[in-house]
Amino acid sequence: MSNEAFFDDTEIWKQTCEELKKLISPDAYSRWFMPLCLLEFESGRAVLGIKNSIYQYWIEENYIGTLEGAFETVIGSHVKIEFRTITSDGTAAIPDEKTKALKAKKTRSRKSTTRKYADSIDLIPRYMFDTFVVGTNNEFAHAASVAVAKSPARTYNPLFIHGSVGLGKTHLMHAIGHHILKDNPSTKVVYVTSEQFTNEFVSAIQHGELANFRKRFRMADVLLIDDVQFFAGKERSQEEFFHTFNALFDGNKQIILTSDCPPSDVTKLENRLVSRFEWGLTAELQPPDIETRLAILKSKAAKLNIVLSDSVLLFIAERVKANIRRLEGALNRVAAWAALNDRKIKQEQVEELLKDFIQEEARNVITVDGIQRKVAENFDLRLSDMSSKRRPNNIAIPRMVAMYLSRKMTSKSLQDIGEAFGGRDHGTVLHAVKTIEARISSDANLRQQVHMVTQQIESGS
Repeated sequence: MSNEAFFDDTEIWKQTCEELKKLISPDAYSRWFMPLCLLEFESGRAVLGIKNSIYQYWIEENYIGTLEGAFETVIGSHVKIEFRTITSDGTAAIPDEKTKALKAKKTRSRKSTTRKYADSIDLIPRYMFDTFVVGTNNEFAHAASVAVAKSPARTYNPLFIHGSVGLGKTHLMHAIGHHILKDNPSTKVVYVTSEQFTNEFVSAIQHGELANFRKRFRMADVLLIDDVQFFAGKERSQEEFFHTFNALFDGNKQIILTSDCPPSDVTKLENRLVSRFEWGLTAELQPPDIETRLAILKSKAAKLNIVLSDSVLLFIAERVKANIRRLEGALNRVAAWAALNDRKIKQEQVEELLKDFIQEEARNVITVDGIQRKVAENFDLRLSDMSSKRRPNNIAIPRMVAMYLSRKMTSKSLQDIGEAFGGRDHGTVLHAVKTIEARISSDANLRQQVHMVTQQIESGS
């Protein structure tokens, strides 16, 4: 039996809103439903007053089922929902035939001048697989990217690549796009950063072009989204991307994502997005070791058609470690000097040219001692606990974390690391590394702690 007869319109809307608050986020309720009012309610028909047509479109696209369910909970029967725009004087606009015709004409005119979205994107030409130097720090991510490029949506979907700034995430992403387009030029590849996605989404709502926006992204064959960590805290953008992701995944389309950290470590990211980002394969890029840095410099120098002595290249590789972007920047500066002066450059001149690079690296140099101090600080231990023989769990786990980070973030050997931790042997360090790798894959709290400590160490905070 319907409860309609027992409530007036005000009470119906009040209780419906209370039900909505249970079903959607506070931000969604505040943004989309708080400005609404119930204009009419009779015979299972609710007419809601809205500020403009954006509210109607957004609610119909995303919340109509939720809204109908809230009404049905209150009334006890299905309710048909209609929308009516409130005019500036607070009354509901009732369009006559002339107004409807004028509105239709404006709609046709707007459609004819609607901003066109590109079917594809301008991929950075130099970001090819041929120009990506593979080393122990990135071989897994490279292999996964090649596999996706050769068989999009058949191997790893989505492919989630993460790592610190300047390690080659965007390079691999663009290389995938280049390879796919080379094999099949008609493929619709779309590349944007998450910030661009958000900006275009907001603009589409403001200009009434949401349908075009969705057509661009949801009809892509391959979608490349860079820096998804910037979705953090943007609830509407996350909601939109959630549905975009589902549409593409269900349509067997390839999705490639990059971030500065693993999906589960992105703060203020909805759990349902984290879950989907982890459906496929997650691959990490780590800072390059000296051999890889030297190989990158030689490859870059060959492409620039400049000749630098091995000692100069080695000097740069030893002094610039932070990331590949800074490494290439250092080489470009040295190459520019050599070209302008038309002569070979000596190590003393390189040291002077790269003085600011070297000073910056020195400020951010990562040592085993520094890692021990930061881990002890975060886990509320004494520094001496890092090298003590005590083995209670509250000390042993942080100590293994410090060994794990020392192995990841410094060039020290297992033996050297063991010596720094109270004279332990290399087998103990290797065991610690494997133990922490296993635990952070299953323990979200430890994974978050390790990521936080890593960021603090990298930033020097």
